[in-house]
Amino acid sequence: MYKKIILFIFSLLATAVYSWSQCAMCKAVAENGSEEASKGLNTGILYLMSLPYILVGIIGVVMYRMHKKRQKLKHNID
Repeated sequence: MYKKIILFIFSLLATAVYSWSQCAMCKAVAENGSEEASKGLNTGILYLMSLPYILVGIIGVVMYRMHKKRQKLKHNID
């Protein structure tokens, strides 16, 4: 059990190190570009970051409603 947890934490840390290295191109564009380009880059990042959270939220609400509906039907049958 502990080996799986340690392996999971290690894989997360290894992935985090790799993901930071992907930002070099964005950093170069932001440093060398105009202020307008930097604002556009930040807006794009926020847009791309928000979509997964919105989708997960929608899926969570749908699953919660389905669970409540099943629970209500189960109580009506019993």
